[in-house]
Amino acid sequence: MALSLVAAACGGDDDSADGTTAPTEAVPETTAAESMNPDWPEKIVFGFVPSQEQETLQDDIQPFIDVLQEGLGIEVEGRVTADYTGLVTAMGTGQADLGAFGPFGYVLGRDNFGNIEALIQSIRFGSATYHGQWMTNDASICNEPPVEGTALENKDGEIVQVPATDAVALQVGVFLDDGTPQLGETLDDGTPVSPGYSCIGDLSKVAGKTVAWVGETSTSGYVFPALQLKNLGIDPTTGVTGSFTTSHDAAVIAVYNGDAEIGVSFDDARRSIRETNPDVGAENIVFSITPEIPNDVVAVRSDLPQDLKVAIYDAVAAFLATDEGEKIFDDIYGWTDIRPANEADFDIVRNAATELGITEPL
Repeated sequence: MALSLVAAACGGDDDSADGTTAPTEAVPETTAAESMNPDWPEKIVFGFVPSQEQETLQDDIQPFIDVLQEGLGIEVEGRVTADYTGLVTAMGTGQADLGAFGPFGYVLGRDNFGNIEALIQSIRFGSATYHGQWMTNDASICNEPPVEGTALENKDGEIVQVPATDAVALQVGVFLDDGTPQLGETLDDGTPVSPGYSCIGDLSKVAGKTVAWVGETSTSGYVFPALQLKNLGIDPTTGVTGSFTTSHDAAVIAVYNGDAEIGVSFDDARRSIRETNPDVGAENIVFSITPEIPNDVVAVRSDLPQDLKVAIYDAVAAFLATDEGEKIFDDIYGWTDIRPANEADFDIVRNAATELGITEPL
């Protein structure tokens, strides 16, 4: 997905023993002025990292910012930063109060500044986790011939091939019919979109290949895949000829165009170029996936009043439950639901970053 969301660690007297920062009360149904607690700030800043053109995202988030402001009864400013480092720094130095991040950025932000905590974790189609996918334009890397209309999932510690309609993430060539995934997506002009192909491949064959990474700070587009190579004895920096494409769709395009033999992205970023390249599902074969990764989060400054954190959570949940909110969050981040964030869920990301030696914002 092209934007990654992150929040910082849970902490404080109101946290539960297992590290979950959970809302404990609903926002009273009062007017905005009556609902404002005297110890709340007069204004909060909600930061976003671009998942699309910065100006477009600023326009897209404004309806949500307006609803949040009305619900809280205080001024809310939506601010789109140039990158995740800018948002982490803004939160760490008190220039932003909330931030939407990917899991890796959240971990680095918490560990380097310590004054932010995870409040909200996103849910997509019932799952609080996702995975990165390995793609290739060379079917020889597959152990068995690729199969049309299939995807890869993690099950009981093994990678298994499933029908594309059974995958958690919406796959290329799949569309929703009254909420039910169906094969046979077509573009507005009637052009059919090729169902995605997958196979169970041999990851060790990546050694010596050209690899299109997303970026060093991308959890699914570098951190987890790079650690997979390292665990196989392949140095992710010298054992392959890698390049950073800076975005998930760019990594997909690099494989599609033949500029790289291998690419990594979130599952299923092939959808991002299907309108211009409807055969991408057949050209980019998914042959392996990463372990599960906790979904992106919204972080808050730890020193915000606890009842304000509760009110923020409730306001986001209420907006997401509306048709308008569902559409906005789906268009920007692909969220379908939220849950209280649990700091322990991000230990796997923290451990991966430590093993790769990436412990400071880049």
